[in-house]
Amino acid sequence: MEQCQSRLAGKRGHIETGGLEPPAPGCHLAPPSEGRHGHRRTRRAGQLALSFVEIGPNAEAYEYGVLVTSLDEEVLTLAQLYRDRADSENPFDELKNQWGWAGFTTRDLARCRTMARFIALVYNWWNLFVRLAEPDKHLEAITSRPLLLSAIAERCRHARQTTLRVASSHAKAGWAASVLSDIAHFLRELVQSAEQLTADQRWRRILAHAVRSWLGGRQLRPPPRLMAPA
Repeated sequence: MEQCQSRLAGKRGHIETGGLEPPAPGCHLAPPSEGRHGHRRTRRAGQLALSFVEIGPNAEAYEYGVLVTSLDEEVLTLAQLYRDRADSENPFDELKNQWGWAGFTTRDLARCRTMARFIALVYNWWNLFVRLAEPDKHLEAITSRPLLLSAIAERCRHARQTTLRVASSHAKAGWAASVLSDIAHFLRELVQSAEQLTADQRWRRILAHAVRSWLGGRQLRPPPRLMAPA
């Protein structure tokens, strides 16, 4: 570990050697002087990364990561910058790997642009719909689509009434039924007051309900109109 530390210090600007700092609950930033067993060295584009695994006395596995940088910010700021970068990359990773935004088979630029816009539009619509169900966190498509879309429906007719029965085999089917009922109740109330609201007002109500955890009960205000150039 000491040889690795001195080698990295010579190749990159500096290594933070402060004490343990708790950047988040359950996480700690450790100085590189504390050796770890079983380290593995990998190289990515423009960045040297190290990963460590330590086996505890009760066979618990603790993973450690090392980020080498030439920035002069203190260790807590660097950790937050690294997390912010990962948060900004996750939507693009989801679009490529879960929504088919990774590439197209045609060389027609106009068709590729049209499909890319369709995928981005459906991605936004689906995320807004899922936020209506779970406003406190983002649910990726790989888990939210099977949860909220995969079900078996049966149509029953009796006494001039049509009933649609939906059955899901998902492990969280009870939660899905509850949140879908809440969404239906919200949209039903919105339809009842539709005569008093314009299309823009209804859309702002839906958006405000989807991001209600951020707004804290407040309604979205329309953006200011730009003045036409003279």
